[in-house]
Amino acid sequence: MNRLVIVPAVLVLTLAGCSGEPDSASSGGEQKLTVLAASSLTEVFSGFASDFEADHDGVEVVLSFGSSTDLAESAADGAPGDVLATADQTSMQVAQDASVTAEDPLPFATNQLVIVTAPGNPEGISTLADLDGTTWVRCADDVPCGRVAVSLLDAQSVTAEPASLEADVKSTLEKVTSGEADAGLVYASDATAAGDAVDVVEIDGAEGALTTYFIAPLTQSKDSALAADWIDLVTSDDGEQSLVDAGFTLP
Repeated sequence: MNRLVIVPAVLVLTLAGCSGEPDSASSGGEQKLTVLAASSLTEVFSGFASDFEADHDGVEVVLSFGSSTDLAESAADGAPGDVLATADQTSMQVAQDASVTAEDPLPFATNQLVIVTAPGNPEGISTLADLDGTTWVRCADDVPCGRVAVSLLDAQSVTAEPASLEADVKSTLEKVTSGEADAGLVYASDATAAGDAVDVVEIDGAEGALTTYFIAPLTQSKDSALAADWIDLVTSDDGEQSLVDAGFTLP
């Protein structure tokens, strides 16, 4: 089931795997814009939503966050939505192959993996090889953060097995901040969002294994003009600065 989390001026739905779809009922706005977005975009897109609503009277933004793979598959199956934003091209291609992207997807941000640990880095982790012998976690192989992790681990011949494979990057981060894991591989933007709750260890070579985020309007959109306005906001100069401030880099 979807879990509704109310934040100022924004209604956020968090997807649990593939089981949920955005609620089609409006809770006050005359118009509604539904954005399906990778979980790593939670903080920055929530900020965009507040700005968007302030500039569009009577519009309610509904943000549905989850694994890019799950979101793209849901969109391909016709789930309600106006805009899709994924954490890699592979996920966006699922929507393209199903002909549910109304325009060519635009690259709008990049991200790289870092190691996060408990504050103080009690296990003394400084490289991927140091994960051996610790309780560490990463994303599952079939989601963007997992694909990047596998690429980095293979490139550095690291064979340490993770304690668990998580559905998305937020779940991975939660394992570390809750104390269930000594370390996790997450995006730099998620480490930025976590603040003092984690220590961050840069990964040698991570800048060569960036993931690129893509955004596109969906054919099932009920308001293509609003969808275009959202994409314009994300790709604007102010939008790019917000992404950089949140720990992303630009393509």
